[in-house]
Amino acid sequence: MALIDTHAHLDFPRFDADRPAAIERARAAGVVAIVNVGTDLASSRQAVSLAEQYGTVYAAVGMHPHDAIKLDGATLAQLRGLAQAPKVVAVGEIGLDYYRDRSPRDVQRRAFQAQLAWAAKLGKPVIVHDRDAHDEILEILSDWAAGLDQSKLAGQLGVLHTFSGDLDMAKKAIDLGFYLSISGPVTYKNAGQLLDVVRALPLERLLVETDCPFLAPEPYRGKRNEPAYTRLVAERIAELKGVSFDTLARATTANARRLFELANTELEEELD
Repeated sequence: MALIDTHAHLDFPRFDADRPAAIERARAAGVVAIVNVGTDLASSRQAVSLAEQYGTVYAAVGMHPHDAIKLDGATLAQLRGLAQAPKVVAVGEIGLDYYRDRSPRDVQRRAFQAQLAWAAKLGKPVIVHDRDAHDEILEILSDWAAGLDQSKLAGQLGVLHTFSGDLDMAKKAIDLGFYLSISGPVTYKNAGQLLDVVRALPLERLLVETDCPFLAPEPYRGKRNEPAYTRLVAERIAELKGVSFDTLARATTANARRLFELANTELEEELD
């Protein structure tokens, strides 16, 4: 059964030695599409380049909160230009990171809001990074959603990737029109409240991802992650939810295709 890795960073240097092989291993593991997500201008350019080079790879472009201080008018204009590429399916990853605080928090907030506004104009969903900033993320997203032309993105506003909030946050995000994406930590022994969140999530709002090269699932924890391991994440989620792997894969793949409007001849052939 086909899977879609909705968040990967194949452009990172840790894939320089075997990037084509990693993409092929993903295909062999049933991963029929990979959304490669930009983190700054250079990474976004590389994401677009990879999407042009590989049929199963799509791109998102944006400025990660770590690098929010780099987002000036000229950079935003260049990101907007990149977003016109045919296989750019989202704006991201954008958001807030109050764990590492690599950019000042007020700068992070301004960059997040600027990119949300830009995504709305493009009519593209957003990929949201949230670390230790749950309340502010929800506040900013709520304000943004309230001002949207709902005909453009109704119910498909974006995804909170590698979701780390509690069940109350999950419900609020879903009510706003977001999907929640789950990655390797769901397989960890110390997953804690994430397990209860996953059990309670409706299948129609669930996505799977690797966030590779980070957050490798068990039994690869501590090693480089890669898109092929999407299957391990999906298997654990299916177990937690008490559904078959095929049911889980079918639902998350349909969700990813709906959110990101993924469609091309190669993908259709893989899913037939």
